[in-house]
Amino acid sequence: MIDFLINIDQQLFFFFNGLHASWLDPIMFWISDKKIWIPFYLLLAYWIIKTYKWKSIIYLLGIGLAITFTDQLISGFMKGYFERFRPSRDPELEGLVHIVNDYRGGKYGFASSHSGNAFALAMFLFMQFREYKWIWLMFVWATIVAYSRVYLGVHYPGDILVGGIIGLIFGYLFQSLSRKVHTKYFS
Repeated sequence: MIDFLINIDQQLFFFFNGLHASWLDPIMFWISDKKIWIPFYLLLAYWIIKTYKWKSIIYLLGIGLAITFTDQLISGFMKGYFERFRPSRDPELEGLVHIVNDYRGGKYGFASSHSGNAFALAMFLFMQFREYKWIWLMFVWATIVAYSRVYLGVHYPGDILVGGIIGLIFGYLFQSLSRKVHTKYFS
């Protein structure tokens, strides 16, 4: 069964990684860069602070914890435990993977921290601000960030799927906890 899933994951990887174009390479490289999103994160933090004033610390802390728990489970435990090579690092796939700017990531890639962290943030904000009709676009953003990892050749689709699910779970849990703390102590 595991071999069957790995085979499907690899076939999906080659399909999605193969959807590349020279004009898209720098865009996907840029999308995958964590530092490029700092202004976006600062804008989100400003929005939360403006909405909740001094109580915003609860939600900002909740987001920080959701991302930290997601990242630590994936990067701190899963990658070292499963030791699944990234497509860009797998000797059996040498020369078959579309790689941009010779970026290959670390040795292991299961699961995707980028995907997990993006979906943790998206879920937290979606749950917190679901009255805003546009908030679902956070999931579009998270999906694009996750896909950029496959495009760059550093993750299999299964890596981003599992990372995304973990992020959704922690985003949901920490948003629920933040809301309970806010309701119990600050309402």
